[in-house]
Amino acid sequence: MAGHSKWKNIQRRKNAQDAKRGKLFMKLAKEIYVAAKNGGGDPAANPSLRLVIEKAKAANMPSENIERAIKKATGNQEHTHYEEIRYEGYGPGGVAVMVVCLTDNKNRTAANVRAAFSKNGGNLGETGCVSYLFERKGLLVIDRGEHDVDEDELLLLAIEAGAEEMETTDESFEVYTAPESFEAVKEQLEQQGFTFASAEITMIPQTYTALSGDELKKMLKLIDTLEDDDDVQDIYHNLDESVLDEA
Repeated sequence: MAGHSKWKNIQRRKNAQDAKRGKLFMKLAKEIYVAAKNGGGDPAANPSLRLVIEKAKAANMPSENIERAIKKATGNQEHTHYEEIRYEGYGPGGVAVMVVCLTDNKNRTAANVRAAFSKNGGNLGETGCVSYLFERKGLLVIDRGEHDVDEDELLLLAIEAGAEEMETTDESFEVYTAPESFEAVKEQLEQQGFTFASAEITMIPQTYTALSGDELKKMLKLIDTLEDDDDVQDIYHNLDESVLDEA
């Protein structure tokens, strides 16, 4: 993976969102609701629900919040409908940005996302304008502080489980899988005793764009503005944030 830790970029934005815990729980509840609505309320029979529940627990979301979202989705009285919409565009300096939303009001969401881009030096584009710069992958992050394992040994276990590749950093092992192999690889590594700092199917940039000065400030403000929007579930971008490690 070219020696560039994708997880570091993803983690930094997640940590910022974790600081806004109430908003994060609300977004997770919406994601749980949609997964349960579409695939049923039993996590054992619904991989999408199982994955988002694990994500919610990793964020320390209370169990009662999780159960409430599932019951709301599977109850006969609930008629809320959320639609997933993806927006694509460019931030300052040509940074590629994809925004995934769950909304019950497309007009409101479109207006908010467009305003976030335009006020922070970016612009929305057509569907497909930046998605080709990303690849959908399963990502399993193993904290090296939690597991004393040899890198070559883990790589062999991961490849045997069906993983595509692994990247090693000072803090973690990052195991990448094809989306369709994600559950099988995760389960097999769990059986070997591994736990994960993060386990999700995400969009990995294939190239990165470096910014500095005002352009970098505007790009970070764009990300923050989008994260503050209740309808925005995920933001993927190819900003090279390694410079922030030195800030």
